Amino acid sequence: MFSMKLFCAAVLLVGASAMHIQWELEPVELNEEYRYPVNDVYQDFEYQHPSYVARSRARRQAQGSLTFNGDGSAGLGAKVPLVGNDRNVLSAIGSVNLDDRMKMASKGIGLAFDNANGHGVSVMKETIPGICPTFHVPNFNTVGGGLDYTYNNKVGASLGMAHTPFLQRKDYSAMGNLNVFRSPTSTVDFSAGFKKFDTPFVSSGWKPNFGLTFGRSF
Repeated sequence: MFSMKLFCAAVLLVGASAMHIQWELEPVELNEEYRYPVNDVYQDFEYQHPSYVARSRARRQAQGSLTFNGDGSAGLGAKVPLVGNDRNVLSAIGSVNLDDRMKMASKGIGLAFDNANGHGVSVMKETIPGICPTFHVPNFNTVGGGLDYTYNNKVGASLGMAHTPFLQRKDYSAMGNLNVFRSPTSTVDFSAGFKKFDTPFVSSGWKPNFGLTFGRSF
């Protein structure tokens, strides 16, 4: 399944090149499935915590990405510059996250600030399809943020955190990023690190996490 996803991604990249569309690296989210007690009844809850991949440099171009994660999930990301110059850029960001069955698990919007020295900071709010606020379930929305650094467009690191108020759940990620291919029109990046979540009921502990991102900009 994973090799088939990589093949499909390669086909998409070739097609995008033919149309002269450029994309680049973007935040993605990683899928986990847990059960939480709600009014003494366990409820299946699928949540994707944002994992922020380091930016390469400040760019005043619209960007997008396609990422495949080691657990079989995937993510689509987009970034559109709002204001800035050659040194600093403030952008709107968005994401759609798919579980290992390629069904939408969550979607999010937010803001990202990047500068030419390789530093970046971002904030994002996620919503989970099919879960609506009610008297018993007041807020399943998730708010997250990340800090990023990239050196010489080649190696980078990122820290991410997200909070889901109703579940009293906090998610953390610490990732390293390596650019394995770069051209004027595309990038391929490998990321690896650790993630965990904490709730009043259970803590996952730090677990390995990795992903492969195909990016272009235009």
